[in-house]
Amino acid sequence: MKLISRNRKKWNETLTAYGFLLPNLVGLTLFIFVPMVYAFYVSLHEWNALSPKVFIGLENYKELAADGRWWASVGRTFIFTFIYVPALYCLALFFAVILNGLKQKYQSIARTMFLFPFAITSVISAVVWMFLYDPRNGFINQVLNAFGLPSLEFLGSTDLALVSIVVVFLWINLGYNMIIFMASIKEIPQDYYEAARIDGATPWKSFRFITFPLLKGTSTFILIVTTIASFTVFDQIMVMTNGGPASSTEVSVIYIYKQGFEFLNMGYASALAVVLFLIIFVLSLAQLRLYTGKKEG
Repeated sequence: MKLISRNRKKWNETLTAYGFLLPNLVGLTLFIFVPMVYAFYVSLHEWNALSPKVFIGLENYKELAADGRWWASVGRTFIFTFIYVPALYCLALFFAVILNGLKQKYQSIARTMFLFPFAITSVISAVVWMFLYDPRNGFINQVLNAFGLPSLEFLGSTDLALVSIVVVFLWINLGYNMIIFMASIKEIPQDYYEAARIDGATPWKSFRFITFPLLKGTSTFILIVTTIASFTVFDQIMVMTNGGPASSTEVSVIYIYKQGFEFLNMGYASALAVVLFLIIFVLSLAQLRLYTGKKEG
């Protein structure tokens, strides 16, 4: 009887666990896995979203392999990622450490200020920064002029446009990632720091040998998530530059959008999306291996 009762209890616990997981599994299946499979199916066809699909096999993939504009957009996405991800990581960690040393009431004020941009919708934040970057009446150029410096064409310059957009994304996402770091720092036992102070460790050595190593899991999470996000940037760039000037901010997702919804090449756009997914997937696996892999020897 005890064995039957134990098995029944275990069975009930298993059913309860799957019951809680079921809504998420249904959501992932309907909104993630099914669209992914359908996108691959569409990528094997020529389709303008109006007429019936025509099966063409791998022709779309052969076309994208020779599409210089596509690979140029991928290159810009990598450039955006290499600027944005390290900058966001370093700034978020720096401000998390600084704010963690403040008194609690000052921490609350600072957290609110840093997190406020994250609460603003992407379109509104883009419009706000368009006003700030305005070459004639923008606040940033007015400050430059006050110091005797010439105005800059932030969004109208092929050299500055992508960097200017990186600044916008840093402004939006810095607070969120900083709070994640702060939460992890607060979980580190204070005994470690007290022992380090007794041994005469400086604040820098405490950070280097205690804080930073113990944030490895959080660092891995932030780096992987922000890398994935940087490969899927769309809203702000679409509003601020629409991929211009001279395609200098036309990253991969913008190019896919134009192929699908401006030129109505749905099959080709789906093939591009599949390739972008594979790039992100391989890059995420490589990062996970790099950040969590154990050193041999």
